[in-house]
Amino acid sequence: MSSYLAPVEKPKGIFIRLGYWYSRKEFGKVFSPLSVFCARMPTAFTRFYTTIGKLDKKVAIPAELTTLIRERVASINSCAYCMDANRFAAIKASATNEKRFDALDEYESSDLFTAAERAALDYVTALTRYRAVDADTFAELARHYDDREICGIVYVVASEHVYNLTNIGLNIGSDGLCEVA
Repeated sequence: MSSYLAPVEKPKGIFIRLGYWYSRKEFGKVFSPLSVFCARMPTAFTRFYTTIGKLDKKVAIPAELTTLIRERVASINSCAYCMDANRFAAIKASATNEKRFDALDEYESSDLFTAAERAALDYVTALTRYRAVDADTFAELARHYDDREICGIVYVVASEHVYNLTNIGLNIGSDGLCEVA
């Protein structure tokens, strides 16, 4: 699958050129969203993209839950690039994460997930699929998470949609990052 727009081979701005250099150095390739989308946008958009990742560390939920939420949203939205990138991040973090990723479609019955994680994933699934959440699903979420944590969960869902819709809209597929891992 190729993107609707050809990758920009030689970007103009210094910030984006640094992004290309870093991507090549760390991964042996320039990430497709960087070369297809960010290279054509004002620098502020690329900075926003990198800020999303930094903000993940500031939400009041565990990093592993953040990764699971991102993967759940990306898989529901069928964003191949994001599913690959999220799996890569999980593998890099720990082998346990990869097992949980493999069981994510069965989170409701898998003993790899806690009741709190199931409540969060139920909420995330409803919000992503239906753009609405019923009162019972929210009440179960609220039994396990405080207001700040719930807002963090909502932020992770919303920001994952930004990534997903950008990639889907430009037909950006997987970069094969798991193969790099």
